This record gives sequence, C-alpha cells and structure tokens, in this order.
Amino acid sequence: MLQAEVLQIVACIDGSRAAPAVCDYAAWASEHTASPLMLLHVVDKERYPAEPDLAGNIGLGSREQLLDELAELDRKRARLALEHGHHLLDHAHARVSQKSGVSEISKRQRHDNLAEALTALEAGTRLFVLGLRGENSSNREMQVGSQLETVIRSVHRPILLVPDQFTPPRSAMLAFDGSETAFRGVEMMAASPLWRGVPLHLVMVGPDTADRRRLLELARAKLESLGSEIVVALCAGDVVPALHEYQQEQGIDLLVMGAYGHSKVRRFLLGSTTTTMLKTATQPLIILR
Repeated sequence: MLQAEVLQIVACIDGSRAAPAVCDYAAWASEHTASPLMLLHVVDKERYPAEPDLAGNIGLGSREQLLDELAELDRKRARLALEHGHHLLDHAHARVSQKSGVSEISKRQRHDNLAEALTALEAGTRLFVLGLRGENSSNREMQVGSQLETVIRSVHRPILLVPDQFTPPRSAMLAFDGSETAFRGVEMMAASPLWRGVPLHLVMVGPDTADRRRLLELARAKLESLGSEIVVALCAGDVVPALHEYQQEQGIDLLVMGAYGHSKVRRFLLGSTTTTMLKTATQPLIILR
C-alpha cells in the first residue's frame, strides 16, 4: 500500500517584526493539522547576487582592480546575508521548540527570489505562512506590492498572511460568492484538519434572495463533516466594507478568501484594493488559490 504524502507547513522567516508571529501562527497550524513544520529563509538573489555581473556598470578606462573589488564586495554581502539568515532560522527554531508542541521542525535556506522559492516547495506544502509586513517595511508603509502579489499569483497553495502579534485563532470567516471557485474553496476547507472544531462563518454580500440562501446552505452542508459550528450570513452593501464590518462586529479572528478572478469577492483582491487591504489589515487572513 502506498503511503500518503505528508504535507508540511512552511513558515517564511525574515528579519521583520512579524517573524515571531510567523513562527507562532505556523506552529499553531502545524499542531492543528499534525503537519511537520519547515522554517524557510530566502536570500533574494537579485539583491544579494552570489556572482555579481558588473559588465557595463563602469565606463571605458576603468581599472580592472576596481571591478574585482566591487564584485568581491557583492559576494561578501551575499555571504553575510546567508549567515544572517542562518541566525534567524536558529532563533525561529528555538522559539517554536520552546513555545509549542511541534515535534518535527526543519530549517532550510534558499538563495532565490521568494515566489520561485515557494513555487518549488508547494507540491509538498499544506500552507505557507508569511508576515503582512516585510523586512524592509516601515511603520507607515508595508512592502506588500509587487512581491507579495507575485507570490499570491504564483503559488497554488493556501497562504496565511499574519500581523506582527500572534493571537490564537478561535473563529474564522470565509468570503463566499456562490461561484464554482468559491465552492472549491469550501471543499478545500472541508478537507483540511485545520478547521476541525473551529467556528466558521460563511459570509455572502448582496441582496437577500432565495437563490443566495440556497447557495449558502449548500456550502454549509459541505462543511458539516468538520464538526464545527457553521454560521451563514448574507450582508448588504459593497463587498469590501461589508466583509470587514461583519468581521469586526462578530469578533472573528481569521478571514479566508479566494484570490484573483472575475467575481466581485475575488476581484477586490486585485491591484490597488489589494494593497490598501493588506496595508490596513490588523488580523490574519488566508488566501486560497
């Protein structure tokens, strides 16, 4: 008999303030799904090239020695970045070991760009965990633009994006629009041990019609196998503010949503609205692909 593949939780560790929370949320997911945990650090190969190419960067007549010195300086920066990453991984490993019951923890470092590194790992991954605020972000402006959007578009596994502080998730809500893609998201949640026993809210935005109620009930029925409390809600108004308002009113810890598509619920995760939402997010959210 073939043994089922064991999927892992991958925590993306960097030097940001969110790194401790990434460790804690990843450990929470690992414990709830009985999955091994990988701590991953990616050294950006464009920012820290191992073998820099300075051809064309200096005009004619420049000394060859200067080119060599500049190349060696870039190589040294790359080595230091890799060494710094090893220290970050060691600290993350110590935190997870001391604060959680996760028994299977591994560490890995890649010299790559983030999207390519995660894509290479996704076949064996159940969930990726990243900080909402990147290592190079300031307090007022998070670096969530093209890099994070590229990750969301590239990776076809769920992505948990977390704030700087960890709060154990006690409830979750799924932004649901009744589409075929939304039902696939419901089926993904129904098949995941992460949601067993976690109260779930299925929230649809739009006019209160019999057809929308029917779709909500169909989705609720698919989630019954989790043994969780399932609440369905139909909210009026514009999609984004209605979802945020419901989450705040109900005190829901975790928002789950689909990414990129043609419906209103998925479209609000595209472009400038995505950036605005991620910049203002104070609670974790899971992006489903």
